[in-house]
Amino acid sequence: MSSVLLGFSGGIDSTTAAEHLKGEGYRVVAITIDTMLSDATIERAKHRAEELGIEWYLYDGRECFERDIVNYFCQEYATGRTPAPCTRCNTLIKWQILLEEAERLGIEHIATGHYFRITKHNDHYYVTKGVDATKDQSYYLWGLSQEVLRRAITPMGETIKREVKENFVDKSESMGICFLEGRPYAEFLNDRGIAMQCGDIVNECGEICGCHNGIARYTIGQKRGEGLKDGMRVIDIDASKNRIIVGPATSLYKHTLHINNANIVDINELLTADDITIKIRGIGVNPEHPVSIERWEDGFMIHTPDAAYAPAKGQPLVFYRGERVIGGGIVVGFN
Repeated sequence: MSSVLLGFSGGIDSTTAAEHLKGEGYRVVAITIDTMLSDATIERAKHRAEELGIEWYLYDGRECFERDIVNYFCQEYATGRTPAPCTRCNTLIKWQILLEEAERLGIEHIATGHYFRITKHNDHYYVTKGVDATKDQSYYLWGLSQEVLRRAITPMGETIKREVKENFVDKSESMGICFLEGRPYAEFLNDRGIAMQCGDIVNECGEICGCHNGIARYTIGQKRGEGLKDGMRVIDIDASKNRIIVGPATSLYKHTLHINNANIVDINELLTADDITIKIRGIGVNPEHPVSIERWEDGFMIHTPDAAYAPAKGQPLVFYRGERVIGGGIVVGFN
């Protein structure tokens, strides 16, 4: 019997994933990775595993989560960027721990409750969109390595979320950034000692038109907040000068984007295919038409015929070819 190490919170998705894997004949070992989990969440996971009749253990991931996710989150906002902690956590924490623990325990496969599939093309493994377009999580998994994808099973890839929820009395699920626990991110940053120094709000000509109460309180596209006047949006953040740049909504549309820290499956495919599209956000408006891509410094420059709306430095840009994720990177500039 093949074994699979399953990332397990005891919620709707991971519980359903465990049931699917058991039904397919796998020996399922559940691992709950304690990042900053409550005692109640840990107890729920343990109880659900007992109900399912599967092995379960708790992994202490708090130190690496604090270092690689929480500290990163705070530093990104402090320097005027918009972080993507969930994407980073998937790459550096969840799937990496699964891989390392599976290796230690001699378990062949790894899995989670994420809604995505894996396909093989020209000897490469690709994160691929899940069947349920309303729940597809492929955008958040662009950083997964070939080593992870070779070992991974995707029990939720063919599953429709609506049908999953019908099987549970308690249909609640966690949303948003887990460690904020529902708090405004600015409040969290303040508690973490991130300085909120006041500074100038300027227009696109550099003329002062207001005062902000800390750049970490602002994100690209924002239209409400201290010092923001009607009709103006945050179009850029200049951390070096501690200032917010504002302009009309039309200034948020960008045709050229720059990324670095890229993870590309097949560089030749990226630079030669003429049907590649991009996503700059998991939920919301994204460019629809194919883009052109070229090398730029230590990353890539992307030209999109239909402008990308409100890209933000620090957020992921993900490349798609049909349903396959062929790579991604972090936005560092645009115009």
